[in-house]
Amino acid sequence: MIDAPRSEDLAAVARLRSALTAASFTAAGLREYLGEPAVQALSRDQATPALLALEAHRRAGTEAPVGRLISLFVLARPVVEADLGAALEGASVQDLVDLGLVERNQVGTVRSLVDLDLHSADNGLELWVTADLTSFQRPGPLRHDYVLGIGGASLTLAQITERRPVDRALDIGTGCGVQVFHLLSHAEHVVATDLSERALAFTRFNLVLNAPTLGLDPEDLGQRVDLRHGSLLDPVKGEQFDLVVTNPPFVITPRTAGEADSDRYTYRDGGRPGDRLVAELIGSLHTVMAPGATVHLLANWEITASDPARDWDRNVRSWVPEDLDAWVIQREIQSPQEYAETWLRDASEHLDREAYEASYSDYLRDFDSRAVQGVGFGYVRLERPDDARPDGERERRRRFESLTHPVQQPVAEVLAATNQRQDLLDRLGDRWTDLHLVVPEHVTEERHLRPGAEDPSVILLRQGAGLQRTDVLTSATAGLVGACDGELSVAQIVTALGALLEWEQPAPESPEGQAVLEETRHLLIDGFLVPEATSSAGGLQG
Repeated sequence: MIDAPRSEDLAAVARLRSALTAASFTAAGLREYLGEPAVQALSRDQATPALLALEAHRRAGTEAPVGRLISLFVLARPVVEADLGAALEGASVQDLVDLGLVERNQVGTVRSLVDLDLHSADNGLELWVTADLTSFQRPGPLRHDYVLGIGGASLTLAQITERRPVDRALDIGTGCGVQVFHLLSHAEHVVATDLSERALAFTRFNLVLNAPTLGLDPEDLGQRVDLRHGSLLDPVKGEQFDLVVTNPPFVITPRTAGEADSDRYTYRDGGRPGDRLVAELIGSLHTVMAPGATVHLLANWEITASDPARDWDRNVRSWVPEDLDAWVIQREIQSPQEYAETWLRDASEHLDREAYEASYSDYLRDFDSRAVQGVGFGYVRLERPDDARPDGERERRRRFESLTHPVQQPVAEVLAATNQRQDLLDRLGDRWTDLHLVVPEHVTEERHLRPGAEDPSVILLRQGAGLQRTDVLTSATAGLVGACDGELSVAQIVTALGALLEWEQPAPESPEGQAVLEETRHLLIDGFLVPEATSSAGGLQG
């Protein structure tokens, strides 16, 4: 029997669902009962404010069933069985035992075997999500077949995934099923794979528990969701999907002679040396992508360049198949030392000093063997262009950029809109200068002048939303941006600039004009400027 929640007893799961609802064990219920500061502290794995809030309710005589469930499932503290039974309206402690969620202790208390978290998504989706207890909920290092719950990485992947309607979607390495929950909102059918049978059991339980919210029939999950056991793309060979998402086990881990699968943290370690798992995955994803399909994944990569900040993308570029578009955004670079510290803490290995120091040494020797100077982490978006489109013969797009400043999540719509504007420019060709553009409300201009100077030495354009880019403008391009109110086309504004600045050649053909047009094109792609849909050029977008 797999050591994971059991979902076969649909009636018991339904009783649990009703009991959680009746007790207000929801995101809003926790905020109301504990207070926002305590809930925020829990997101940082700090239990003390929540414990104090529970104690305050006990002293004031305002205890409620939700407090028992918080103690049991959020704080992983033992709860007196009789108290827990009273908190489960319509369900029983035996239901929880039979479902593999709790176990009885000899002292008349019950303790949780799982973390039962509350997921409140950007789109309003509210779910209960079971996963393994975290290091904050239980002592010692994590088990090697650990099933990760809702974390920063899974939330980031959900926030960068475009939510366009699709027929078939694929989630590689589903874990506890977080991406599946989001995919079901816009995909007719979802296939979810994982190397861990425990992970698939957690996912199935979460789907059954949240079936009404997700629009699923718990008696026939297969109608919309297919859970498959296997490594990476192995379970879906020969199939194609319209959308693929994955938070793969990309964590770089030193390999040791004679290691077994059971020695690895399977939720994060794919068993390959260095960053080879990510390289192999990116290089093979095109085999499961239907025409027009997109892939969104999180990944990291080793940087062996002498200047990691400038030449970080050298290896990543070589991984992308020739028939795919690629947009890679690096969000962070860590030194080998920082990387080792991050992932040793992630599994709580720092709690055993001798083992920690040995593992830390293994990491540094492993990185040194490949001359690794840094490790980058970021987002990858791949697209297989639909060759049935008019622009099917265009060159493949390649964009690799490092954006380490804060961004405003979710950025999925920003990524999609950027590609739509690029598609528009491809369709229009040279006619793109007939577009009438406007400046979005969130874009602002910033000018820097030396004291006493008449003209600015630096002109910046800043985005207050999405990827929150900053672009340095020439004075001529700044003049064009200032005139983009939808009244004149780009070509008309450039012509007026040429006359005003007395360019020697006709504006569109002059070197100055060409430079302004090139810069304007990039500003349009990145969303500093957008087409005015109501202008006379609006028809050009079709």
